[in-house]
Amino acid sequence: MKMTSLKMKRLLESKLTNEDYRTSYNRNNDQLRIEWKQSKKGLTVELPKLIAKYNERGEEAVSEVVKDIEQALKLMNEEHSLKGMEKNIYPVIRSTSFPQESGDKKLVTLEHTAETRIYYALDLQSSYRLIDETMLESHNMSTSSLHEMALFNLRSLSNEYKTDEVNHNTFYFLASQDGYDASRILNESFFNEMERKCEGDMAVAVPHQDVLIIADINNDSGYDILAQMTMRFFSEGRVPITALPFIYENNTLEPIFILARSRPQRNDE
Repeated sequence: MKMTSLKMKRLLESKLTNEDYRTSYNRNNDQLRIEWKQSKKGLTVELPKLIAKYNERGEEAVSEVVKDIEQALKLMNEEHSLKGMEKNIYPVIRSTSFPQESGDKKLVTLEHTAETRIYYALDLQSSYRLIDETMLESHNMSTSSLHEMALFNLRSLSNEYKTDEVNHNTFYFLASQDGYDASRILNESFFNEMERKCEGDMAVAVPHQDVLIIADINNDSGYDILAQMTMRFFSEGRVPITALPFIYENNTLEPIFILARSRPQRNDE
């Protein structure tokens, strides 16, 4: 039976059983809003995107989203300070379409590429909270100091990867599931090391937050494989980022459109 927005709305509501939640459906935008009744703090789910995941992975995709919703709502009712938690601050990569506000608070962000933006997370072990400007001000910390602190902590994480070779192209996969796999795209020393390892073009992809793909492209088929791989990961990810890979050159990331059986076109071509 075909999944529709109304059916998905009812399915989510049946799983979100906390009596303190309130839901509202925006039929025009195909969105379901879930919020706390008293504080009115909450979040909005794009139903078409969830339906696409449901069509790919079934009930498992819905259960994951419900878990994320409940965790996010719980964090909204908790107060967190950066004091004494400096070693638990990490950068996270999100799509440029990702909200820049949480409730009535503006999140701390930094521009990254045409496809991605940097946010900052306070790691709480089983979950994390995105850092907003109020938290930053109360700790008397600047955005640049926060950024440097987050990068320092990021460099302390392991960069272990798995390798696969297809048609003389080598693909490296980082998927530690620590929540910061895509964030490794900001580790400049690691990327310089990988660039020296590459014999052909170095391409990079962050389809969702829990994977980073680095590709050593030596022929046209390598671009095709990377494009297909990135799209598949993008459609399966809990927190999708971008289906567009990047060329890494001269310490810069350039988003590329990959045409079947051909070399990529850059955005400005």
